[in-house]
Amino acid sequence: MLDKNAVGRTSPPTLNEVEKGAIRRFAEALGDFNPVYYDEEYARAAGYPTVVAPPTFPACFHSSADLRELLGVTVKSLLHTEQTFEYERPILAGDRIFVATRVADVQERTGPAGRMDVAVLEDEGRDEEGALVFRSRRTLVVRSSREP
Repeated sequence: MLDKNAVGRTSPPTLNEVEKGAIRRFAEALGDFNPVYYDEEYARAAGYPTVVAPPTFPACFHSSADLRELLGVTVKSLLHTEQTFEYERPILAGDRIFVATRVADVQERTGPAGRMDVAVLEDEGRDEEGALVFRSRRTLVVRSSREP
């Protein structure tokens, strides 16, 4: 069961260094062969200073968020159901992005499988100057071990 008092808890920012190879591997895993993810010359011709990360790339970023501490449950009990991204600018190879996680909402819902708890986490990525690069919002579900 999720800690209902978790709303507002925030992790300290954690550094994520964006590497060309990581962008390439991520794009390959997606099956997306857009040259802006692989070819620096192509990316420059498209108006970027270097290769660009695919839009869902922040899904692989980490923060120092310990979900056991933030939500009061083990990671194994969570199901990642949805994630959205908003950008202030593209993520580029060479970026150093600090990611912090905040618990935005905790709710109890009833579905076909019974009672479940839902948590909404917001990740915020900022560059070294503190400027916002992206925001991500993800929804996690944990099903109660006891039926109502």
